[in-house]
Amino acid sequence: MTKNWLGAALLMAAAVAHAQNFPAKPVRVITPFTAGSAIDTLARVLGQKFGDTWGQQVVVDNRVGANGIIGTEAAAKAPPDGYTLYLGNISTLAVNPHLYLKLPYDAVRDFAPVTMAATIPVVLVVHPSLPVKSVKELIALARAHPGELNYASGGTGSAQHLPMEMLRVDAGINIVHVPYKGLGPAFSDVLGGQVPMMFTGVSNVVPYMKSGRLRVLAIGSPKRSATLPEVPTVAEAGVPGFDFDSWTGYLVPIGTPKEIIAKLHADITRTLTQPDVREKLIALGFDLVGGTPEALATLIRNDIARFGKLIKAAGIKSSE
Repeated sequence: MTKNWLGAALLMAAAVAHAQNFPAKPVRVITPFTAGSAIDTLARVLGQKFGDTWGQQVVVDNRVGANGIIGTEAAAKAPPDGYTLYLGNISTLAVNPHLYLKLPYDAVRDFAPVTMAATIPVVLVVHPSLPVKSVKELIALARAHPGELNYASGGTGSAQHLPMEMLRVDAGINIVHVPYKGLGPAFSDVLGGQVPMMFTGVSNVVPYMKSGRLRVLAIGSPKRSATLPEVPTVAEAGVPGFDFDSWTGYLVPIGTPKEIIAKLHADITRTLTQPDVREKLIALGFDLVGGTPEALATLIRNDIARFGKLIKAAGIKSSE
């Protein structure tokens, strides 16, 4: 008994010492999104700060493709030693499980949550050529011309696709999805007027809203954005109960030592409270969150259930 207790104590002491010395080499942050995307921007801003804190290089590894599956699989199969972080989001962790019968990862069983990072409010935008100035006018136009209005997204199940399908179901309108291979080309075609509307992140639209090249009708969040306080929520604008935010959070491969997770959690949440970080990221349209690993785990489980119902009601099927 004494030997067992002593052995356990020595192992615990070694684990604590390892966590205190962590990291002792460069850390990789896998993001399954393209360079220049909102989540990539978040990863790079925070990664630079983590590097300053740890005295180690933090490398953002963009593993793009297959609706986020390639990067998510790579993160799930990485060594569980704390040197690979995964910046996942609502699409890869809560939506993909309903779109693909055989995912090479399990969003719940293959990852240990560290902390929420941020939510990215999405806004409903239309090209100025579309003769609507409010959500109610858009719904009326769609009802008068069923099946004639198109909307763009970065792909099936993306954070642009789902809120529009939520609007379609909740408002009872018939609009047509035009999926693109990524947010960039989808947004470009809305900006150019080839497709009249879409949901997209706040950070994408502010300069074009000010120049008059896009019209912002509403924000998907349950409350107004500090970045665009004059823009109503979709719920305020005529679709009661509408609630959609794109979120992102840090996770590590399952099996990562609890002491390492605790250190990562402490360092990341401390970074999220730094005034210069908050000022920069809020200006880019992020709402910084933080929180416990348990809170992120609960969010993932709840959104898997919530979006499963939406995907079934909307009849969404993967285009892959």
